[in-house]
Amino acid sequence: MGCVLEINNLTKKYSAFELKSISFQIKADEVMGFIGRNGAGKTTAIKSILNLVHPDAGNVRILGMDYSDNEDEIKQQIGYVVGGTNYYKRKKLKDIVAITRIFYDNWDDESYRHYLNAFKLDENKRIMELSEGMKVKFYLTLALSHQARLLILDEPTSGLDPVSRDEINEIFRKLAEKGVAILFSTHITSDLEKCADTITYIKNGELLLSTKKEDFIRHFTGEIGGAPTLEDIMVYIEREEVNL
Repeated sequence: MGCVLEINNLTKKYSAFELKSISFQIKADEVMGFIGRNGAGKTTAIKSILNLVHPDAGNVRILGMDYSDNEDEIKQQIGYVVGGTNYYKRKKLKDIVAITRIFYDNWDDESYRHYLNAFKLDENKRIMELSEGMKVKFYLTLALSHQARLLILDEPTSGLDPVSRDEINEIFRKLAEKGVAILFSTHITSDLEKCADTITYIKNGELLLSTKKEDFIRHFTGEIGGAPTLEDIMVYIEREEVNL
């Protein structure tokens, strides 16, 4: 499969933080775990990718197109989900859908109904009446109802109980099997043990390693010993001065 998302030397400087020229790529049908401690730069990177904040340098290509030159067209084919966020919390789901569908040329009511039923969502409920897990499912439904080929998810399982996280992780795997590319940022590394194909690790704004999950774990096995989990590796990297 070809690359769906290509990041080249993306940089963003603030007075107290710098995203340091990161580069990585994601293929169709691939789930990439974007990991690092809170404050490592994951959200800054994602917002820079989507031009929600303006990067100082670098290039983003999505579906073979330069994002800065084709933003409107590309937005028709991507979905962005943020965990722990309540949009229009007093609105009914069906009212939010009625507004959202206007913005997408390829909105598909059949897909919407499919995911509404698959996720057991009641469109007459208000956002404030949903559990955190059901909110994530609703935002995924919005993204998938316009045939998104790339999902960018910023801490989507934050605040979820373990059962709900497992359910969301299984959904990601099934979507990847259908050819959807997923960038999934989290600090809950146990989630990525279950659903990630590749791992990209960021620390203090610097990308340390981006590779297949098995290779990522293998890279540190000799240094840590035993059979380390991703959580073991994250703790090791955060504590040590690691030369990659």
